[in-house]
Amino acid sequence: MNDIRNTTSRHARILARWSLVASLLAVVVIMLGAWTRLVDAGLGCPDWPGCYGFLTVPQDEARMAIANARFPDTPVDVEKGWPEMIHRYAAGFLGLVVFGLAAFAFRHRREGLPFRLPMFIALFIVLQGAFGMWTVTLKLWPQVVALHLLGGFTTLSMLTLLTLRLRGKQQRDAIGPVKRVTREPNRFRPWLYGGLALVVMQIALGAWTAANYAAVACTDLPTCQGEWWPADMDFAHGFDVTQHVGPNYLGGQLTADGRVAIHVTHRVGAMILLAYFTVFLALLWRRTKQTPMVRHVQLVAVVLAAQIALGLANIVFHIPLSVAVAHNAMGAGLLLAVINLLWRFHQQGLPQPADATHTTTIEREVTA
Repeated sequence: MNDIRNTTSRHARILARWSLVASLLAVVVIMLGAWTRLVDAGLGCPDWPGCYGFLTVPQDEARMAIANARFPDTPVDVEKGWPEMIHRYAAGFLGLVVFGLAAFAFRHRREGLPFRLPMFIALFIVLQGAFGMWTVTLKLWPQVVALHLLGGFTTLSMLTLLTLRLRGKQQRDAIGPVKRVTREPNRFRPWLYGGLALVVMQIALGAWTAANYAAVACTDLPTCQGEWWPADMDFAHGFDVTQHVGPNYLGGQLTADGRVAIHVTHRVGAMILLAYFTVFLALLWRRTKQTPMVRHVQLVAVVLAAQIALGLANIVFHIPLSVAVAHNAMGAGLLLAVINLLWRFHQQGLPQPADATHTTTIEREVTA
């Protein structure tokens, strides 16, 4: 019996470590995707999955001549081809790791390891790869680009959730079922889900902003083009999701007024998000400040502050590459911090402060 338990524990540790590796790799892929967009290399290779029919970017004269003959309308640009291919290599490696996770989890499913989530992530990676292909073949069609960006964040979220589940299983295997004390379990739950929904919507707005090259539509703060609410904003055009397939969308096809509408909406979303979490985290901090849960609350606050600062720096310094890539990465960090807080809340409940008295408590056992 002990041998079986030790084997199961070892397999859970292996899966947890590789799940963490996959999560970190997903962050790298997101950052590389942002870098590729920001250097206008989204069509650095006009075909998929290779580059002008080769596994690497053609650089010697012979291969460049062949590539230019194959794609006469898009001559080889080595400086833009490599960011695109590096992104593809990293995404391909992430896919292999995810498939390995799914295979390992399925093989050892009878040991109690979670396998449905790894299998779903593997299937989602296939869909994400298809969106990567359509991003190129449909010439950066904004709808596909935005969905591809959201798919990257979704992949990262699921891998992080898998890591948290596996680490929770390791803890339970090591110390047995843990009982927590909680009070008013429904008090903060709507806030948590509301906050998560706001973060997702803001990320979606950011994806739409990036897909339509609207980040530089407003270059001043706190106004936009000298106005608090630009009079000529065209929301119908800016958020037209029926843009037809066909044109090359590199650099965007929207009018200036449409891009301003997108940018201002993204700014308003950031202000709503900041106000919401300022109130929510203040209330939650007061409730958890004498418990271990407080560090997870503080993590969300720190990441949110960093993300707002990076967003402002993007505008003040006119979208410098390093700041813009960091802004994308910190967006992923904010999403993960909120997911982590939500996970801790569900698994541990709302901890009881040490000085609390005369309270009604409900004991419940943490389950996987």
